[in-house]
Amino acid sequence: MISTPHSPDSAAWQRAARRLLAKLLAEFAYEEVIVPEPEPAVGPTAYRLRVGDDVTYRFHARRGAYGSWQVDQASIGPDGDPLHFISQAHDGVLGLSGDTTGHLIRELLATLRADLRLDAGALPAAELADLDYAELEGHQTGHPWLVANKGRIGFSDADAAHWAPEARRQHRLPWIAVHRSLARYRGVDTLATPDLLYADEIPSDTLDAFHRTIAERHRDPADYLLLPVHPWQWEHVVLPLFAPAVADGSIIALGTDNDLRSPQQSIRTFLNTSRPQRRTVKLPLSVLNTLVWRGLPTERTLAAPAVTAWVHGLRAGDPFLRDETRVILLGEVASVTVAHPQYDRLPTVPYQYRELLGCIWREPLTAYLEPGERARTLAALLHTDPDGRSFTAELVARSGVAPAVWLRHLFGALLPPLLHFLYRYGTVFSPHGENAIVVFDEHDLPVRLAVKDFVDDVNVSAEALPEHGTMPDDVRAVLLTEAPGFLTQFIHSGLFVGVLRYLSPLCEDQMGVVEADFWRLVRDEIIRYQERFPHLKERFSSYDLLTPRIARLCLNRNRLHLDGYRDRAERPHAAVHGTVPNPLHTV
Repeated sequence: MISTPHSPDSAAWQRAARRLLAKLLAEFAYEEVIVPEPEPAVGPTAYRLRVGDDVTYRFHARRGAYGSWQVDQASIGPDGDPLHFISQAHDGVLGLSGDTTGHLIRELLATLRADLRLDAGALPAAELADLDYAELEGHQTGHPWLVANKGRIGFSDADAAHWAPEARRQHRLPWIAVHRSLARYRGVDTLATPDLLYADEIPSDTLDAFHRTIAERHRDPADYLLLPVHPWQWEHVVLPLFAPAVADGSIIALGTDNDLRSPQQSIRTFLNTSRPQRRTVKLPLSVLNTLVWRGLPTERTLAAPAVTAWVHGLRAGDPFLRDETRVILLGEVASVTVAHPQYDRLPTVPYQYRELLGCIWREPLTAYLEPGERARTLAALLHTDPDGRSFTAELVARSGVAPAVWLRHLFGALLPPLLHFLYRYGTVFSPHGENAIVVFDEHDLPVRLAVKDFVDDVNVSAEALPEHGTMPDDVRAVLLTEAPGFLTQFIHSGLFVGVLRYLSPLCEDQMGVVEADFWRLVRDEIIRYQERFPHLKERFSSYDLLTPRIARLCLNRNRLHLDGYRDRAERPHAAVHGTVPNPLHTV
């Protein structure tokens, strides 16, 4: 018997579809995948886009910082269906291949299904503001820049309804034991051996039960490493692709530790809700979502604790980071990697097959929060409720201060630690909406920054700096390096383009902070930092955040024109297409 989940009505589908088409038009226009033409005779915000001999789309849009677009979804005609648009424009205006078109439509449909689930359980901004960090994650709508941001190729509809963060379900993760001939452990000094980690993470009676299960297979528990596994990954990847190891007892299923865990926006990362003081676990998930397969690269997973130790060392030895900004760095303190006997020896096979099994344990945020503090991802600030109320506007109202004052607090929390890592240490995080976490005081004023995802999203200057002298060889080998002039792109694209260009129009529409004033506040914070550390003047020029134009990084263009959906041996990176004006150059 076929089970049919509750279906939304046609009106709900049309609302979600029109919203997604407005986003598609805006982001494709920003990346110059499409080039809408102005219609001044209709009005100063009117545009048209011809997609065929007899089809022309018309809409109204505002232009914003970095050359961005905000498309009025109510104005779009002749219809508001992104699937119709792709069908009409794929081989003409968009220039897509047939296979890219097919996979893109699939991702758009999956994204719409997820959006409908979110819409069905959407809460007013006032209620969202009362949720804790883990609960709020289940209400986020996904990457603001990528159009098909919840495609999750590999998941069925039932999988998405069960495992995605918007399902708001808590899960008990199973654990497995993997023989040390396949698995390797790494930990920071305080977790130098796996036994130290397990003593923290697994209740003693559960650990004893795990060891008994191994012994019942006539194996020595000391020969095995233990790690949780995503149930979907176990069923769809581990059992078929590690079948010989499962058969010979090199991999043994153990059962669950009984802790409830909640999936976060990255979908493969789980917070422990039963014991919030326990570490977050990041697990590989062979699902294609937002440009990449969500696995765990072996070498980077191995190096994660060493990267954490080095970054933590920079903070611990720097009074500005440690005592003034009090930035929180959520370290990846332990990892287990599991090699595939064939794939890991074949560097030319698709990278998804070399990222199949492992675990990273990350420090929990709650351990760092002081009494009265609460945390929310930066992405949450872009959220609007069903009535159009901005989550940020709600927080500003609760704070009791003027919007511009609140924004100064926000930029004062975000920028100084990021700038200090950049200018003092030639090191950048990728402070996008999911990796950057804003810590608020009891009045909902932003007070400091927390950052996560070091090993995947830390980049260092390719230009040798004295401050890199303490960097261990294994860290140097795994961290990506960039020329000084491009290193600033991670702040521009991750924070300014990836978050603030969306926050700015919200602040103008709902709080009266006009765009020029918004970016002036950002620039003022950068200038304030530079005046505080004049001895770093040469680096302000090397890592110039105030240059007149910046390279336009393109996330959607990568999927549409650069990599498509093809398998490749290395992870893809954002495409670069031309330049855009930098609103921080002069305001």
